[in-house]
Amino acid sequence: MSLVPDPVPSMAPGSSMPEAERRETDLMRLIVARDRRAFEALYRLYYRRLGRFLDRLTRRPDLIEEVLNDTMLAVWTRAATFNHGSRVSTWIFAIAYRQALKRVQRGDRPVASRAEDETAVDLDSPETRMMQRQSSAQMRIAIDRLPFEQRMVVELTYFHGCGYPEIGVIMDCPTDTVNTRMFHARRKLRRMLEPRD
Repeated sequence: MSLVPDPVPSMAPGSSMPEAERRETDLMRLIVARDRRAFEALYRLYYRRLGRFLDRLTRRPDLIEEVLNDTMLAVWTRAATFNHGSRVSTWIFAIAYRQALKRVQRGDRPVASRAEDETAVDLDSPETRMMQRQSSAQMRIAIDRLPFEQRMVVELTYFHGCGYPEIGVIMDCPTDTVNTRMFHARRKLRRMLEPRD
């Protein structure tokens, strides 16, 4: 499993903001004006992304829907507080993080990775594909064993494409703290994944 962030959305011709960001910002303006169709569109855009994030964050499938709905209710009721100081996605993920954190603080016990989360690269031989799946599963298990704050930095960076300043906003901490957490997370992952004789 390669820890490579998702690609950055393409820029619209003649603009400084990616098209996806512009669309989300436009939806937020409509939501401030209490446009339910805009809210439904934003909900559909974020449902799967937030679901994956909350699954990794809470490790409690029974809480995902509840936290996701609480998050989107907060987006609807507090849309006017979005000040465009960050991307819409950063603001929404920050709300989801805080909503979920309340529940996670009650107990952060890891659960085993599920096979459906693993993806294999389609290579030539079955043996190579099997090794890739095992490597991916080992990486997921290693990430699950990281302390909560380090795990979240890895998740937000590599699986949600967030930069360190955005993660700082989401997790309500300085960018230097994010950098430090990533440093320690990488070091621990390297130790956990080193081949043993």
